[in-house]
Amino acid sequence: MSERKINPVLKQVLELGPTLAFFIIYQRLDERTFDIGGTAYSGFIVATLLFVPIMLVAMAILWALTGKLSRMQVFTAVMVIFFGGLTGYFNDERFFKMKTTIVYTFLAAILGFGLLRGRSYLEWVMGELIPMRTAGWMLLTRRITAFFIFLAVFNEILWRTQSTDVWVKVETFGFPALMMVFMVWQIMGLEPYMIQQDKDAEETDA
Repeated sequence: MSERKINPVLKQVLELGPTLAFFIIYQRLDERTFDIGGTAYSGFIVATLLFVPIMLVAMAILWALTGKLSRMQVFTAVMVIFFGGLTGYFNDERFFKMKTTIVYTFLAAILGFGLLRGRSYLEWVMGELIPMRTAGWMLLTRRITAFFIFLAVFNEILWRTQSTDVWVKVETFGFPALMMVFMVWQIMGLEPYMIQQDKDAEETDA
């Protein structure tokens, strides 16, 4: 089923809104403790438990409007539900913090497995968005695999050595910013591999 086009601003709100909502809820509940069923839960735990349904509702709306969810969105949802559930069940915020490490490690492992087979799984996922020759995709895949490993290690160091408040801010704003800067830098550096350049050159020669 092909993806239906929707307003790009609305799409960004549905994709990024739940994470921003988690940050706002956490900021409001950070200093509070909630007694639920005789068990005391921190503001972070409650924010995590609220984040799960918010994200699922946003994804359901996105799916209803576009008729499609990416594999990455589905995988992220499964991870959030699983680790969010563990966080609430054991009343231990470490599970949700480890989610980021496991997600990046899993992505690096999948991409690395593809590289060992001489294939770029990244091209399979993003090939329609970025027209680039296979050599460029292989190079980008190697770099992103290394970057994901870096982010996984960085997250482990971060949540084990810094406060929850610092981790939430880095998780909400730091990781997305790093990813955006890295991708822009890579796309600019891989410009010689872009197929569009080949087309332009052929038109100029003609």
